[in-house]
Amino acid sequence: MGNIILIGFMGCGKSTVGIKLSYRMRRSMLDTDKLIEKEEGRTISEIFATDGEVYFRDLETKCLKNLIQTEKNRIISVGGGLPIRKENHILLKQLGTVVYLRASAETIYERVKNDTTRPLLQGENPKEKIENLMEQRLVIYEQAADVIIDVDGKDFDTILDEIIAKV
Repeated sequence: MGNIILIGFMGCGKSTVGIKLSYRMRRSMLDTDKLIEKEEGRTISEIFATDGEVYFRDLETKCLKNLIQTEKNRIISVGGGLPIRKENHILLKQLGTVVYLRASAETIYERVKNDTTRPLLQGENPKEKIENLMEQRLVIYEQAADVIIDVDGKDFDTILDEIIAKV
Protein backbone atom coordinates (compact mmCIF):
# COMPACT_ATOMS: atom_id res chain seq x y z
CA MET A 1 0.00 0.00 0.00
CA GLY A 2 1.34 3.42 -0.95
CA ASN A 3 1.28 6.87 0.57
CA ILE A 4 -1.96 8.74 1.20
CA ILE A 5 -1.61 12.45 0.41
CA LEU A 6 -4.09 14.94 1.88
CA ILE A 7 -4.76 18.11 -0.09
CA GLY A 8 -7.25 20.93 0.34
CA PHE A 9 -7.68 24.54 1.29
CA MET A 10 -6.09 25.91 4.46
CA GLY A 11 -8.20 25.00 7.48
CA CYS A 12 -9.99 22.05 5.83
CA GLY A 13 -8.44 19.67 8.36
CA LYS A 14 -5.45 18.16 6.54
CA SER A 15 -3.12 18.19 9.55
CA THR A 16 -5.67 16.96 12.09
CA VAL A 17 -7.12 14.33 9.76
CA GLY A 18 -3.56 13.29 8.86
CA ILE A 19 -2.60 12.74 12.50
CA LYS A 20 -5.81 10.82 13.29
CA LEU A 21 -5.50 8.76 10.09
CA SER A 22 -1.89 7.90 10.92
CA TYR A 23 -2.99 6.51 14.30
CA ARG A 24 -5.93 4.63 12.79
CA MET A 25 -3.84 3.08 10.00
CA ARG A 26 -0.67 2.71 12.09
CA ARG A 27 1.43 4.73 9.68
CA SER A 28 3.69 7.68 10.32
CA MET A 29 2.54 11.11 9.23
CA LEU A 30 4.49 13.86 7.54
CA ASP A 31 3.48 17.50 6.93
CA THR A 32 5.28 19.19 4.01
CA ASP A 33 4.92 22.68 5.54
CA LYS A 34 6.58 21.51 8.78
CA LEU A 35 9.28 19.72 6.79
CA ILE A 36 10.02 22.89 4.79
CA GLU A 37 10.08 25.00 7.98
CA LYS A 38 12.55 22.57 9.54
CA GLU A 39 14.82 22.51 6.49
CA GLU A 40 14.73 26.31 6.09
CA GLY A 41 15.02 27.02 9.82
CA ARG A 42 12.15 29.54 9.68
CA THR A 43 8.36 29.69 9.49
CA ILE A 44 6.26 29.75 6.31
CA SER A 45 5.30 33.36 7.18
CA GLU A 46 8.99 34.31 7.38
CA ILE A 47 9.74 32.57 4.06
CA PHE A 48 6.85 34.46 2.38
CA ALA A 49 7.95 37.79 3.91
CA THR A 50 11.65 37.40 3.07
CA ASP A 51 11.71 35.50 -0.22
CA GLY A 52 8.12 35.63 -1.53
CA GLU A 53 5.54 33.11 -2.64
CA VAL A 54 7.38 31.92 -5.78
CA TYR A 55 10.40 30.90 -3.71
CA PHE A 56 8.14 29.04 -1.28
CA ARG A 57 6.32 27.24 -4.14
CA ASP A 58 9.75 26.18 -5.48
CA LEU A 59 10.53 24.69 -2.05
CA GLU A 60 7.23 22.76 -2.13
CA THR A 61 8.01 21.25 -5.54
CA LYS A 62 11.53 20.31 -4.43
CA CYS A 63 10.06 18.74 -1.28
CA LEU A 64 7.67 16.56 -3.34
CA LYS A 65 10.51 15.37 -5.58
CA ASN A 66 12.51 14.34 -2.51
CA LEU A 67 9.54 12.56 -0.91
CA ILE A 68 8.93 10.47 -4.05
CA GLN A 69 12.45 9.05 -3.60
CA THR A 70 12.21 8.39 0.14
CA GLU A 71 8.67 7.93 1.43
CA LYS A 72 6.56 4.79 1.33
CA ASN A 73 3.42 3.88 3.26
CA ARG A 74 2.96 7.27 4.93
CA ILE A 75 0.20 9.78 5.51
CA ILE A 76 1.37 13.06 3.95
CA SER A 77 -0.34 16.41 4.48
CA VAL A 78 0.62 19.14 2.01
CA GLY A 79 0.23 22.91 2.11
CA GLY A 80 -3.03 24.32 0.76
CA GLY A 81 -1.33 26.01 -2.19
CA LEU A 82 0.93 23.15 -3.24
CA PRO A 83 -1.47 21.78 -5.92
CA ILE A 84 -1.58 25.19 -7.68
CA ARG A 85 1.41 24.20 -9.79
CA LYS A 86 0.43 21.81 -12.57
CA GLU A 87 3.78 19.99 -12.34
CA ASN A 88 2.96 19.18 -8.70
CA HIS A 89 -0.15 17.21 -9.80
CA ILE A 90 2.11 14.70 -11.55
CA LEU A 91 4.43 14.55 -8.55
CA LEU A 92 1.53 14.09 -6.11
CA LYS A 93 0.19 11.15 -8.12
CA GLN A 94 3.67 9.58 -8.26
CA LEU A 95 3.87 9.97 -4.48
CA GLY A 96 0.59 8.15 -3.75
CA THR A 97 -3.20 8.36 -3.61
CA VAL A 98 -4.33 11.99 -3.46
CA VAL A 99 -7.31 12.71 -1.18
CA TYR A 100 -8.97 16.14 -1.43
CA LEU A 101 -10.65 17.23 1.81
CA ARG A 102 -13.35 19.55 0.46
CA ALA A 103 -14.89 22.14 2.79
CA SER A 104 -17.13 25.16 2.22
CA ALA A 105 -15.80 28.73 2.40
CA GLU A 106 -17.97 29.25 5.50
CA THR A 107 -16.41 26.27 7.30
CA ILE A 108 -12.90 27.43 6.37
CA TYR A 109 -13.56 30.99 7.54
CA GLU A 110 -14.90 29.82 10.91
CA ARG A 111 -11.82 27.63 11.44
CA VAL A 112 -9.12 30.13 10.42
CA LYS A 113 -10.58 33.59 11.12
CA ASN A 114 -8.41 34.12 14.23
CA ASP A 115 -5.25 32.52 12.83
CA THR A 116 -2.54 35.16 12.33
CA THR A 117 0.05 32.67 11.00
CA ARG A 118 -1.47 32.32 7.53
CA PRO A 119 0.22 34.77 5.13
CA LEU A 120 -2.52 34.67 2.50
CA LEU A 121 -5.18 35.78 5.01
CA GLN A 122 -3.48 38.92 6.28
CA GLY A 123 -5.07 42.26 5.43
CA GLU A 124 -8.61 43.42 4.78
CA ASN A 125 -11.64 41.11 4.50
CA PRO A 126 -10.16 37.63 5.00
CA LYS A 127 -13.56 36.00 4.33
CA GLU A 128 -13.64 37.49 0.84
CA LYS A 129 -10.02 36.37 0.27
CA ILE A 130 -10.99 32.84 1.28
CA GLU A 131 -13.99 32.81 -1.08
CA ASN A 132 -11.92 34.16 -4.00
CA LEU A 133 -8.99 31.80 -3.42
CA MET A 134 -11.30 28.81 -3.03
CA GLU A 135 -13.08 29.67 -6.25
CA GLN A 136 -9.71 29.80 -8.06
CA ARG A 137 -8.47 26.56 -6.51
CA LEU A 138 -11.60 24.37 -6.61
CA VAL A 139 -10.93 22.95 -10.09
CA ILE A 140 -7.20 22.63 -9.32
CA TYR A 141 -7.87 20.50 -6.23
CA GLU A 142 -10.42 18.37 -8.09
CA GLN A 143 -7.98 17.76 -10.98
CA ALA A 144 -5.18 16.80 -8.58
CA ALA A 145 -7.33 14.42 -6.51
CA ASP A 146 -7.90 10.69 -6.86
CA VAL A 147 -10.55 10.81 -4.11
CA ILE A 148 -12.77 13.67 -2.88
CA ILE A 149 -14.12 13.70 0.68
CA ASP A 150 -16.61 16.37 1.75
CA VAL A 151 -15.81 17.32 5.35
CA ASP A 152 -18.51 19.87 6.24
CA GLY A 153 -20.56 18.82 9.26
CA LYS A 154 -18.79 15.46 9.67
CA ASP A 155 -16.90 14.21 12.70
CA PHE A 156 -13.38 12.87 12.32
CA ASP A 157 -14.37 9.20 12.60
CA THR A 158 -16.76 9.56 9.67
CA ILE A 159 -14.11 11.33 7.58
CA LEU A 160 -11.50 8.66 8.42
CA ASP A 161 -13.95 5.85 7.59
CA GLU A 162 -14.66 7.45 4.20
CA ILE A 163 -10.97 7.89 3.39
CA ILE A 164 -10.12 4.30 4.34
CA ALA A 165 -13.09 2.95 2.36
CA LYS A 166 -12.10 4.86 -0.79
CA VAL A 167 -8.33 4.41 -0.65
